[in-house]
Amino acid sequence: MPEISGSLEGEYNSVNLRSNEVLRLEGVWRRYRRWQRRPVTLKEALVRLLQRDGLIYEDFWALQGISLSIQYGEAVGFCGANGSGKSTLLKVVAHILPMTYGHITVRGKLATLLDLGTGFLPELTGRENISLNGAIMGLSDADVARQMESIIGFADLGTFIDSPVKTYSAGMYMRLGFAIAIHVDADILLIDEILAVGDAEFEKKCIPRLQQMQQNGTAFLIVSHALSLLALLCDRVIWLDRGRVMAEGHPTEVLQQYCPSVVLPNA
Repeated sequence: MPEISGSLEGEYNSVNLRSNEVLRLEGVWRRYRRWQRRPVTLKEALVRLLQRDGLIYEDFWALQGISLSIQYGEAVGFCGANGSGKSTLLKVVAHILPMTYGHITVRGKLATLLDLGTGFLPELTGRENISLNGAIMGLSDADVARQMESIIGFADLGTFIDSPVKTYSAGMYMRLGFAIAIHVDADILLIDEILAVGDAEFEKKCIPRLQQMQQNGTAFLIVSHALSLLALLCDRVIWLDRGRVMAEGHPTEVLQQYCPSVVLPNA
């Protein structure tokens, strides 16, 4: 087990940030257990617990001592191979996954664009899911009603907006989820590969909107394998490998360390 200072359990706070700081992670660790002989019933688990070497597993640390600070209006990107901890980090910040150790301090409203379809009920229409997701993200009924037509217009789903979302393609899910998230007026927006499933025209529409939100003070945490997108949108990039920070700094410098052959805009 690694030597870890701080609390024995993860802790989320909402105070003690500096004036322009919107998010702070201090020594965040996340553990998974990989079972070699996983019990399938409670009875089997109890029997094995009483046997010597009955429960066999190994700990896998998806995040290892991650510390960082994010300012209002700052866009921070994360690069790294599959399994490096990028998506896990965003899900821990979003409270979707608990951290094992560490502290996370958040100020303001947080919105997410993570797994496609998360928060959508398949049997409900796009319009009905706008109301549902708006409520989940903290919008009042009046806010949802006021924003409804703008959300529908940005998603540009045509008559599909009144069809059950179970009939949507991945790109249509992305359009709807993105349109909802950018109308929440969040202080922090978490984005995980969501733009990768969109068409080129919609991506061109999204990027200026994200840049406008950033100018208005929204901070972004962006996970993507599209390195040119990270170079375009981010003020800072962090390279993760096996749950550890390998490099952090200017997007061009970090991305070229991670992938020396990459061709970046303005590189």
